[in-house]
Amino acid sequence: MLSPDPVAEGIAYRDALLALLGNDDPVAVQSETPERLRTIVKDAGDALRVRPEPKEWSVLELIAHIADAELVCAGRYRWTIAHDEPQLLGYDQDRWVDRLQANDANPDEILALLEALRRANIALWQRTPDEEKQRAGLHSERGPETYEQLFLMMAGHDRFHLNQIDETLAALR
Repeated sequence: MLSPDPVAEGIAYRDALLALLGNDDPVAVQSETPERLRTIVKDAGDALRVRPEPKEWSVLELIAHIADAELVCAGRYRWTIAHDEPQLLGYDQDRWVDRLQANDANPDEILALLEALRRANIALWQRTPDEEKQRAGLHSERGPETYEQLFLMMAGHDRFHLNQIDETLAALR
């Protein structure tokens, strides 16, 4: 599954993630992801840590990336709400997966982190007034982004990587 490069094609990447969500409820999409990932971990068996190609991520690395993105966005959400047009740093997702040794991590620990962050981030979304959801930060790669855009993008990000996990498992079987 190809997508625009998040760094070189930042706006196209944002648009692709928003398109994956469409008009669906971002809270519903994001709420379903952790349990779906738990089922994937349980069912993946020996395929969990296998990279389908040397430069492609394993299922566990994809799950770790989803958790890493949730961690990064937890900060971005809070900076955007609490500060006036804060700088929002991008990050090299490949370095995070490699240097944080995601494929050697305990899947239950990754999922516990994701579940805690996801609950906190959804609760923040639900208690934030609509006008505050329009506050913007300045993303280092994509330019201005509102809290609302960031939150909606995460639901699309979930869908993108869940599809990628399904494709990875199919390729390995």
